[in-house]
Order: sequence, then C-alpha cells, then structure tokens
Amino acid sequence: MIAPPYLVSYAITRKCNLKCKHCYSDATDAQAHDELSTVEAKRFLDDLAKWGIGLLIFDGGEPLCRDDLFEIVKYASEKGMRTVVGSNGVLIDTEKANRMKSAGIQMVQISIDGAKPETHDSFRGEEGAFHKAIQGVKACKEAGLPFQFGMVIRKQSLPEIPDMLRLAVESKASAAEFFDLVQVPRVKQNCPEEILSRSERKNVMEWLAEAQKDCPILIRVPGCPMYPLILKERDVKPRHFPTHVLRRIPYYGRGCAAGMPNGYITILPNGDVIPCMLLQVKLGNIKEESIIKIWEESSVLAKLRSRELLEGKCGKCVHRNICAGCRGRAYEETGNILASDPGCWVNNV
Repeated sequence: MIAPPYLVSYAITRKCNLKCKHCYSDATDAQAHDELSTVEAKRFLDDLAKWGIGLLIFDGGEPLCRDDLFEIVKYASEKGMRTVVGSNGVLIDTEKANRMKSAGIQMVQISIDGAKPETHDSFRGEEGAFHKAIQGVKACKEAGLPFQFGMVIRKQSLPEIPDMLRLAVESKASAAEFFDLVQVPRVKQNCPEEILSRSERKNVMEWLAEAQKDCPILIRVPGCPMYPLILKERDVKPRHFPTHVLRRIPYYGRGCAAGMPNGYITILPNGDVIPCMLLQVKLGNIKEESIIKIWEESSVLAKLRSRELLEGKCGKCVHRNICAGCRGRAYEETGNILASDPGCWVNNV
C-alpha cells in the first residue's frame, strides 16, 4: 500500500469572475457542464476521509462562484479534514467570510499579484481587482478568519517583491506564498514573456531566503524545489519562529511533491485526476474509479516516484532525491515528465 498524499487540491469549479492571464485551471465565466455534482463531490470527500487526508484545498476557478461551496466545505470539515480555500478575494465580504468560518474553513489564501493596483489588475484582467481583494482581506480580519497571501513571481512583479512581502506582513497575513510562474497552456498563450530566466529565479530565491531571517511570517515558494536548497546552504535561522517551522515549506527535504507519498494530488472540476496543478497529465477520473485506485495503480505516478528515472542534469544531480526539480515545468517545456527542470540554476550555470 502506498502512503496517501498529505494534501489534496480540489478545483471545485472552473467558473471565475476574473480573467487572469496565467490561470492554471483555464477558468471560464461559466460553470462547466461536467463538473462534479453535489452528490458526487460528497462521495469523493467520503473517500478522502476514509483515506486519512490531512489537508484539503478548495480551489478553482473561484470557489465562491459555486453555489453549493459552503455545503460541500461543511461536509468535508465534519468528516475531520482541515479545509482551506484559495480565492482571488474579490467576492469576499464580511458575510461570506463569516459563512466560510462557520462552514469550517480554517484558512483562506487570497491572491495578491503586485504591490501596486495596476500591476495586480493587469495580470488579473479587471480594473479594481486589487482594491476588492484588499477589501476581502479586511473582511477576513473582521470575521477572525485566518488568511495568507498567494503571489505570483513573474518579470513584471519582480521589482515589487519586497513591497509585496511587506504588504503581506503589514496586512497580518499568516504566511506569504510566492508562486514561481510555470508555462501551463494559458501562460504560453497569454504571457510567456513573464517567465523568469534562470538567473532571475536564482536571484529572487536568494533574496527571499535572506528575507526569511527577519520576516515574522513563513515564506513559501511553490513551483521551485530549489528554494529550500538555499535555506539549507545558507543555514537560514528565522528570528521570529523556530527553525523547524521551515519544514512546512513546500519541497523542504522532499523535493517535488507531485503524486508522491505524503505529497500532493489535484482533482479537477470534472473529476479528472492530475499529479499537480502545474503538471497537467491526466491519471484517471474519479467518476470512473476511486481516487485510491488511481493513486496506487497509475503508471505515471510510478515513474514520478522513481527518482532514479530522472533524466539529464536532474538525474545526475546530488540533490536529486531532495529536489527533483519542478516536474510541471519540465513537462510543459519539454513534453517529458522526467526531463531536467529547465528553470533550475543549480546545474545549469
């Protein structure tokens, strides 16, 4: 038996109220006809509960665009799962924040993609989105609902990273999560020029690692398994919390978590299963077979879990087993899930 993932991400709907250039879910302005029904979603949650899943993320699209969100969230919470929501923040007011808290949501991640309104709004596709997201932050604070910031690192936002981190701290966010932009299909179509170069990626990761020393909140970096290597190499010791808390950072000591035991798996609105939102390779569909069967019998996951199969510089790297590179970036840029991570600077100087 293969250990289940620690974290499951369920993109509950493709419907969204914004038009973000980079959307990993390829969201639309309408709910898809084949999304899991309320009954199907609850059946899926029953399987997760029996499986012993520790953390469940409700993502989208925009989760608040789905009418039965609170019913489904409450069902998951009552099954004993720790539930969080990823939101663009625009639709969050005090009433919705209180409803989320009552349903059992323990954390909301709000997307903030620039320190300046124009930087955020141009990326999110709607003028005024920044102001509305900040109002959503205030609503969460009024409701006593913990929140963190989710921020995409790209060329346009690079100069604003220090101010984005400062905004997260001053807003009383519990954590700052910086997403390294990966070339999923919508990014390739809308903003491929926003992808960082290897040197830019290296420089910003080194800056974040140094910033963590004095930063009072945890800095996490999805999409860049190389980041924890810097923390270790520089022996970063945060001044505001115990060093062991750094182990909560994605990939720390484990590398790419896509499809890994005690790692990560993603369920799309129609029930399709993929290893990670950044690695969009279909493994199966939960309408046709159980998530547990897919997890344990997928030949794609078997390859991902065999680090000795990694090719190129990732396969030869001394950090192979604790990094493995971003499998999503490798796949999107080469078509091969086992290829060397094109965005890694460690062995590509």
